[in-house]
Amino acid sequence: MDLGTSNIVITVLDKFNNPIGGALKSASVVKDGIVVDYIGAVNIVRELKERVEKKLKLSLNYAATAIPPGIIKGNVKVIENVVESSGFQLTNVIDEPEAAAKVLHIKDGAVVDIGGGTTGISVLRNGKVIFSAEEPTGGTHLTLVTAGNFDISFEEAENYKKDENNYNMVFPIVTPVIEKMADIVLKSVSGYDIECIYLVGGTCCLKGLENVFQKYTSIKSIKPYNPLLITPIGIAMSNEK
Repeated sequence: MDLGTSNIVITVLDKFNNPIGGALKSASVVKDGIVVDYIGAVNIVRELKERVEKKLKLSLNYAATAIPPGIIKGNVKVIENVVESSGFQLTNVIDEPEAAAKVLHIKDGAVVDIGGGTTGISVLRNGKVIFSAEEPTGGTHLTLVTAGNFDISFEEAENYKKDENNYNMVFPIVTPVIEKMADIVLKSVSGYDIECIYLVGGTCCLKGLENVFQKYTSIKSIKPYNPLLITPIGIAMSNEK
């Protein structure tokens, strides 16, 4: 169960870690890793749980979840409570970039998880996380810049940004924001001799984002297919049941 700033995602794997089902719903019940609408979050998770159970014709009883790096203990507990109040028995809580690293089988490098409101950064060496950080920047900031440039509402800008027909209008406008994200990552990994940056999270779905990162940081930057689903799959893989 991935409680994101822009999307809530449930992913189900079989015993071989192959995806067999899932569901997603856009939501604004979480802000920068903090649950701001507890009842709304629980209702959405319950809805997704029931939807997937009906589709797979089985009962989902156990779930893992993830948190941005550096989140305080009290906020972690709220996220845990959302999962448990939705009918799951919680089995594990993992940092978001660490979850992504499980899917990508990363031993060395930096995993950067760019969500709606936060960017999580983890440096791995020999398969172990040796540094992690979280910054309050993400897709929301791209939307705000889009809204300001075209003088439209945030909701209109979010839809405009996601429409592929508007890509050539949006990308030049948001490139400076992406460069700011790249600068944050570059400063965070300074001194760790990083050879590759792995980009995941919903904001990374934007075409060409990885090229901006690579050009700005001079570090090879890789974006996997459908980066939105990488972390949710990694969360499910970490399920200790």
